[in-house]
Amino acid sequence: MLRPDGGDPVPKLVTPLPGPKSRALIEADERVTSPSYTRVYPLAVKSGSGAVIEDLDGNQFLDFTAGIAVCSTGHCHPRVVAAIQRQAERLLHMSGTDFYYEPQQQLAERLSRFLPSGEPNRVFFTNSGAEAVEAAFKLARHHTKRKHVIAFYGAFHGRTMGALSLTGSKVTQRKDFGPLVPEVSHVEFPYCHRCELRPEGGGCCDKTLHQIKELLFHKTVAPSEVAAFIVEPIQGEGGYIVPPADFHRKLHALAREHGILYVVDEVQAGMGRTGKMLAIEHFGVEPDIVCLAKGIASGMPLGAIVARASIMNWPPGSHASTFGGNPVSCAAALETIALLEEGLMQNAAERGAQLMSRLQDLMARHACIGDVRGLGLMVGMEIVQDRQTRQPAPKQRDAIVQAAFEKGLLLLGCGESTVRFCPPLVVDADQIETAVRIVDEVLGEC
Repeated sequence: MLRPDGGDPVPKLVTPLPGPKSRALIEADERVTSPSYTRVYPLAVKSGSGAVIEDLDGNQFLDFTAGIAVCSTGHCHPRVVAAIQRQAERLLHMSGTDFYYEPQQQLAERLSRFLPSGEPNRVFFTNSGAEAVEAAFKLARHHTKRKHVIAFYGAFHGRTMGALSLTGSKVTQRKDFGPLVPEVSHVEFPYCHRCELRPEGGGCCDKTLHQIKELLFHKTVAPSEVAAFIVEPIQGEGGYIVPPADFHRKLHALAREHGILYVVDEVQAGMGRTGKMLAIEHFGVEPDIVCLAKGIASGMPLGAIVARASIMNWPPGSHASTFGGNPVSCAAALETIALLEEGLMQNAAERGAQLMSRLQDLMARHACIGDVRGLGLMVGMEIVQDRQTRQPAPKQRDAIVQAAFEKGLLLLGCGESTVRFCPPLVVDADQIETAVRIVDEVLGEC
C-alpha cells in the first residue's frame, strides 16, 4: 500500500520486532507500570498518521486497531490537531462542573441532537466510557427510584465498580474485586449467525426475552423494581456480535411496557463506526440514555451521556466530574463530529462493506474462519476449530494476531476467539486490500 505522501509502502519493517529502541522502552516501562495492563504484542509507538503507526525503530505498521476504536478520524488528523492547538492556546481547564466555557456548551448542543426524542435533551460529560456508564447507572436509579438493572453476558462496560458490576465479559475482569454493586442481573445476549440483521429475526432473540420475562420477572425481580436495561447495540469486547434485527425492538417494547429505561452503551460502536452516528440507529429504536466515549474526540480523553431532559432531572451536586468536558477535548470532539458528517461515516459504510466482502472471500478458502460479522468498520472474524460445531479456537486466534503484527498489521482479539477489525474511519480501499492480503498470508501459514 503506497502512502498518500508518496513515501514507502506500508507496512514497512526495517528491524526484527521489537527493534532495539522499542525493546529498551518496553523493558523500562515494565519495571514501573502496573502488571494489570494487557499488552498484546511488543509495539512501542513513536508517532501515527491516518491509519499508519511508526515505532521507535522506524518500523511502520498498518493500524487496524485505531487505539481500540478511539482514533476515529485517524491518528493526528490535521484538522483535529489544529483544533486542539487553537484551544490549548486559549484555555486548558476551568472545570465545566463549576463554570461555563464555549467548547463544552457547543459540544453539548451538538450531542443533544443525537437523540431525536421530540423533547429537549441534556448532556453530562465524563473522561471515559467507564465513567459514562457509571453516570448512566446512577441516573437511571435516581430517575426511576428503582434499584435493579439488567445487563448481558458478554458485555463489557468498564472496570470501575459500577461498570464492572454490569460487565459480563471475562472472569479475570471481576475476580477478587467483590462484592460488586448489588441488584444487577445478567441474561444471554442473542446471537445467531444465520439470522443477524434479517427482518424475521431469530429464535435466539426469543430465548433472551424468555429469560427476562419468564425467569427473572417471575422468579427473582419484579419488573416494577427494574430501573434499566443496559445494552450494547453491537457487543464489542464480547466478540463483535450483531444481534438479530428484531432484538432491540422487542427489548425496547418490553422496557416501555414496564417503565424501564433503555440505556445503550455506544462507547465502541458509536461515533460513526458502523456507518451511522449511533449504532442503535440500525435497529430502529430510540434509547432513553446513550453512553459515548472512545471515538468521540479522536484520541483525546472524553466521554458523555445524552438523555432526555425529563430523565436527566438530578439536582446540583448529585453527580459531577472535575475534568469531564475539558475544553481541549471538547474542541477535538467538535472537529471530529464535523469530519464524520462530511464523509467519514460514509467511508466507514463503504470500506466496511469492502472489508466484510473480502473477509468472506477468505472464509470460503480457510476452514478456520467460522463467521465474519459486523457493521461498517466494526468487523469480527471468528476463528474456530471446526466450522460445523463452531468450537472456539482462542490459541489459534492469538497466533493469528501475533503473526499479523510480525507482518506489520495491527489487530486485536475480542470475545473468545474472534479477531476484531476496527481501523480508523479514514482507512482507504488500498489499505483494506493490504490488510486482507496479510490476513490471507497468515491464515495460510497457521
